[in-house]
Amino acid sequence: MSERAADNVIFVGKKPSMAYVLGVMTQFSGGQPEVHIKARGKSISRAVDVAEIVRRRFITDVQIKDIQISTEERELEDKTKINVSTIEIVLGK
Repeated sequence: MSERAADNVIFVGKKPSMAYVLGVMTQFSGGQPEVHIKARGKSISRAVDVAEIVRRRFITDVQIKDIQISTEERELEDKTKINVSTIEIVLGK
């Protein structure tokens, strides 16, 4: 993956949604044609909120281009394996 492609990815975690909304808007104002919002586990609902806030309140001409969901198998410290859901939402102008 090129350096430029990695710039347009926002990883959603535990911060307030507006922190990620600002990140998405910064990417679009910097000239990115699309932004990828990625999240895992409990942060998935926050990622959906971020995409909807950007689309409905701030940049109304942005559309959802793609949504991909999957499951990752993670190994914990005690060597047990768990499944973690993931989502990637692609927003584009």
